[in-house]
Amino acid sequence: MESKPSTSTHAPKQPPSHQVKYYQTYFSPGEVEYLSEKQRGKSTASEEKLRQQACNFIEVVCVKIGFPRKTIATAQCLYHRFHLFFPRKDFNYIDVCLACTYVSTKMHDTLKKPRDILMVAYAVRFPELAARSKAIGGDVEMDPHTVEADRQRILGIERLVLETVCFNFTVRMPFPYVIKLGRTFDAPKRLTRLAWRLCADSFRTYAPLLYPPHVIAAGCLYLGALLCTFEQPNDNQSEDYLIIAAIAKEFEGYQPWWTDKFHICLEDVEEICHYLLDLLLYAAQNTSATTSPSTPTSPSPHAYPSPRSHSSSQLLPSHLQHQPAPPLPLPYKYDMLMHLKIHLREIEHQPLPRGQEDKVMREADNAGIGKNEGTVRFMFGPERLVGNAI
Repeated sequence: MESKPSTSTHAPKQPPSHQVKYYQTYFSPGEVEYLSEKQRGKSTASEEKLRQQACNFIEVVCVKIGFPRKTIATAQCLYHRFHLFFPRKDFNYIDVCLACTYVSTKMHDTLKKPRDILMVAYAVRFPELAARSKAIGGDVEMDPHTVEADRQRILGIERLVLETVCFNFTVRMPFPYVIKLGRTFDAPKRLTRLAWRLCADSFRTYAPLLYPPHVIAAGCLYLGALLCTFEQPNDNQSEDYLIIAAIAKEFEGYQPWWTDKFHICLEDVEEICHYLLDLLLYAAQNTSATTSPSTPTSPSPHAYPSPRSHSSSQLLPSHLQHQPAPPLPLPYKYDMLMHLKIHLREIEHQPLPRGQEDKVMREADNAGIGKNEGTVRFMFGPERLVGNAI
């Protein structure tokens, strides 16, 4: 009697009935690189430009609305996290920026309706129409069908943004830690202000996805001290200069009184400095880039180009498109920043190893985010904390 051939190996793979997705508060550099490459492919030439373009757009829209710095920073961080799981080529960056801004307003209880955010975005992208509407005394005149289509698209992306954070609205910001660390080190006010501005800049990088807020604050204070003293003459022998130089020396070697007190590793602080220096070097090479807002209410003067696709700008004549403004003078020279980066590399410590990278990467391959296959349970914390409670 002939046996029937087995068909189990050729049966189509059935989607799982349910999955559990744990909120990943922080990633390792290897995980960020793996997830980024998975979404973008091998090309990295334009990724930094697109990220900074998106961060600039979020900055200007939020400042024009009047959102506090925490809302702006969280929106930028959400944008970075979103594209760890979704490719940039599949989404218009302006839609993602506005969706991230909308979610950020919910997280910080500074809520605005999507239509209100859209109206301000139109005013930023089309200043001529905005000037005309101010003369009339109303919102930017846009086709209602275009506005509704844009609104629906933002709401659709909002759901995806919420899935990337597992619907967890808990947010911790580094800005209060800058003030506390400044007081602990008896830092002059100008150093604390610079560190605060660098903290705002840090949300244009992946640093908030890699390190806790108190570590970012320490890194910004250290880099601020270096920027104030490295290759900077002290002709007047000012007391502030000597204090800031002493603070920089404190960070250059392990000092148990602050590393143990604040649970900070010097290796992480140095890596944050490199992230911020890379951003400042990018700004020094690209005059259209902007960094370091003076205050939460100081907008960037630079223009933001219209989206590449699915854009209402295609409905407008070319003479109504936003024209770029002349760049502002840069606060730091490229050569000085490069010398500082080399100096940091010469005295740096080896980065600390991160654990469970392979596990996180495997979970990313089967995340279930943005898919309608089975049921996904979103947990508010990592598996080691909430896994036993399932």
